Amino acid sequence: MAKYVVVDLETTGHTPKKGDKIIEIGMVTIEDGVITDQYKSFVNPEQPIPTFITQLTGIADDDVVDAPLFNELIDDILTRCEGAYFVAHHVQFDLGFLNYALEEANRSALSVPVLDTVELARIFMPQAPGFKLSQLSEFFEVQHDDPHRALADAYVTAEILLKLLAKAKQLPYEVLHQLSLIQGRLKSDLSEILHMWLQEKSFSTHDREDLEIFRGIALKREIEIEEENHYVEEGFDPFLDDVLKPDGLMSSHVHNFEERKGQREMSSTIYDAFQSHSHALIEAETGTGKSLAYLLPCIYESVFKEERIMISTHTTHLQSQLLEKEIPLLQEILPIPFRSALLKGKQHYLSLKKFEYELQSSTDNNYDVVLTKSMILVWLTETTTGDIEEIQLPSSGAIFWRKISAEAEGYFTPKSPWFSRSFYQRARKNAQKAHIVVTNHSLLCTDIIYDYGLLSSYPKVIIDEAHHLESSAAKHFGLKLDYVSIQYLLNEMGGNKSGDWMSNLLSSYPDLALKQNVSKWDNTVQMIKEDADELFRYLFTYVSKQQNANISLNDVGRFQYRYVPEKESSTVWSTVREMANRVSFHIRDSIQFLHKCKNWISMTETSEESARWTEDIRMYTERLEMVIDSIDQLLLTDDNQMVKWIEIEAYGARNSVFIYSEPIEVGSLLSDYFFKEKESVILTSATLTMNDSFSFMLKRLGLDRNQTVQKKIESPFHYENQVQLLVPDDFPSIKSGNQDDFIYATCEAIYSLATISKGRMLVLFTSYEMLKKTYNIMKEFINMDEFMLIAQGVSSGSRARLKKNFQAFDQAILFGTSSFWEGVDIPGNDLSSLVIVRLPFQPPNHPVYEAKAEAIKENGKNPFMELSLPNAVIRFKQGFGRLIRSSTDRGLVMVCDDRIMKAKYGKYFTQSIPKVPIQYGTTNDLMEEARKWL
Repeated sequence: MAKYVVVDLETTGHTPKKGDKIIEIGMVTIEDGVITDQYKSFVNPEQPIPTFITQLTGIADDDVVDAPLFNELIDDILTRCEGAYFVAHHVQFDLGFLNYALEEANRSALSVPVLDTVELARIFMPQAPGFKLSQLSEFFEVQHDDPHRALADAYVTAEILLKLLAKAKQLPYEVLHQLSLIQGRLKSDLSEILHMWLQEKSFSTHDREDLEIFRGIALKREIEIEEENHYVEEGFDPFLDDVLKPDGLMSSHVHNFEERKGQREMSSTIYDAFQSHSHALIEAETGTGKSLAYLLPCIYESVFKEERIMISTHTTHLQSQLLEKEIPLLQEILPIPFRSALLKGKQHYLSLKKFEYELQSSTDNNYDVVLTKSMILVWLTETTTGDIEEIQLPSSGAIFWRKISAEAEGYFTPKSPWFSRSFYQRARKNAQKAHIVVTNHSLLCTDIIYDYGLLSSYPKVIIDEAHHLESSAAKHFGLKLDYVSIQYLLNEMGGNKSGDWMSNLLSSYPDLALKQNVSKWDNTVQMIKEDADELFRYLFTYVSKQQNANISLNDVGRFQYRYVPEKESSTVWSTVREMANRVSFHIRDSIQFLHKCKNWISMTETSEESARWTEDIRMYTERLEMVIDSIDQLLLTDDNQMVKWIEIEAYGARNSVFIYSEPIEVGSLLSDYFFKEKESVILTSATLTMNDSFSFMLKRLGLDRNQTVQKKIESPFHYENQVQLLVPDDFPSIKSGNQDDFIYATCEAIYSLATISKGRMLVLFTSYEMLKKTYNIMKEFINMDEFMLIAQGVSSGSRARLKKNFQAFDQAILFGTSSFWEGVDIPGNDLSSLVIVRLPFQPPNHPVYEAKAEAIKENGKNPFMELSLPNAVIRFKQGFGRLIRSSTDRGLVMVCDDRIMKAKYGKYFTQSIPKVPIQYGTTNDLMEEARKWL
């Protein structure tokens, strides 16, 4: 068996070329699958160790002052590495650093086979929750007591390596064979190891019963479970009592479960609405336990009425909570057996047909593509869903995924060899057999609008996070067009270059290539790219020059310009129309080319390969036709029922332009296409009312007040003992254009409150511009050793990543805009103060708001009271709800905008949140109150 030396270095920094040095080395030797040797040594770097490295590693100058120099350790290091694989977690860093040090000492760099445990973990454990050493040690249950020390890290890496190699060795012959064909682009030298395992397996007859091999690809078999229902229906109230009473099923299975009056009340309301075929709006405040409250009537109704019930959520977080926690618990404890299923859009599922093609035919073999292919080959032995969210793809793997997702396969006939094993078709089949189907607002709206029948028949629906339904529907009733998407589609089809889809198509049919001039295709594609580029650059210049009220800045810093074609400059818009027509003309040429190819193939050959090509052509034709339709609707057709706008990135590429449209009035569309089609739709959220009234939400969603049950479930939390609301009365007025003075006052208040709460603070902004200014000022006058500042759009990473970073530091302040106002759960001591900088009114020049306000005004009503205020109140409630997530949470909310106390409409905000003590006074007095409270 091979010998492995696992190495970890601690260094003064990441860049040896800039003078960074090794301060500790740890080495662990593995022979015959057993750890046989350990070695560690401090290294004198002959320079001070930076403070942050000492904080990270615990290694100080005193530890290394008497340590040997690197030169004195070289022979020991080289002896251990001789004849072994060099293994490290991020091997390029450790080996690169070591080789630089060797060359500096006039010694030869190590030239040995390498293994990278990050890469190996990605390939052989694709469903691991993360690939940092700490995440993998937790996943493998390997004890890691001394992180960021060389020997401890090397030892943990060695143990992880042994587990990865053991897992890999158990893979079927077919997977190892496919890996051996593509492994050349990986960082790890796997060739000899794979060859050895393949030789061993060629003499083995052991087959895994949980797998099937189809067309050279190993797949996990799906296990079907049949349930029998022996429960005798006694009525919903007795059933509810059995589950929720103090000595009931939930209490016996869930530690500290408490019966909540509101939870039972909500369940009964939903069940009654189901029986009366009514729609319902239910506001369930934080702590109600609304997921369980709606699951119980859904399960009971679906099993005994033998009908499917749909549950739609806005966020994947809530979907995961339902499918990984709530539903499995109920399947375990309820006396009624029931089936559940998750159904997502096609883009979430792997297409085995497309993956097979890319595996066998594609010449796209850059590192991330090869790594993604390797991960998927192993993942297919583990997954029965093919849902991409089960694995974490590398950065460019997401681009490759678009080629191999079910969305890319286009028209897919039952005659296809992969149809019966399609993950997407399996998900649909499982949904058709389930009692409870969980989906998302996006797919629900797609089904409503296009009547695809994706979700089959479902007379009853639960809409959780219902305050998002209108915006989700608006996006789906609208359109989006941008240059990058057009270019991506054209690049995906490619041209005459070897390995391109079009090149492969024509090389598969030489006679077709003679008939269809490929250079004509290349010319057409080039003209589309050039004309589209010119069109989007022209729009960029046009929007950049607009200095009127129609320009606004969105929450990610893009300029937005609402355009009304008939009101734009006639000269400019006639040029836009001319350019748009030119792009559409050339796209029609490309479609005609594809039609000719498809017709020729259909007439000359019927085979599996020809079916695949005609399916591909049909899919690309549909996508090109959608581009033409979007150009027509967005730029060539006037429609006063739609609001249209353009977004540009001020400092982005000149063709970085995005064109959007949405219906001004969504409620009537939802009423006609959705509510009138369903027996009962239950809409629930923690934020549906303003001043205890559902009027605003009823209008927005197109619901009939007289035919809709309206119910508000109050929180069981004791907010008056858990929260204080602070409002300073001495902030400069922002109305008089004093934004800078207001921001300085906000910074001082944030710092004072953060000092009291020891960080643990979330600051919510309504403007990305104000967030950036506040962040930059704070950064200048606070001690960065005292507080860690994390800001959306400034600090890199997704919302989830920023939240995680915030929770990782003892004293952190997190700045967020729109997406942080809801759906961010930071329970317990991690969050003890919340700052709301401005009341969350939408900017009056936001394209959608502006169009809606104009429509309200035309009907003789007040846009502020009908639209602006209700939206702001609901948003404010969402922001306020970030602080208290459990009955034991405690904290402070500071609202820097004194309109909440001074303005006539301020009472709508204070009366829409739970009753809490409100302190209104000078900033100094409020800080004294904060000290007492915390």
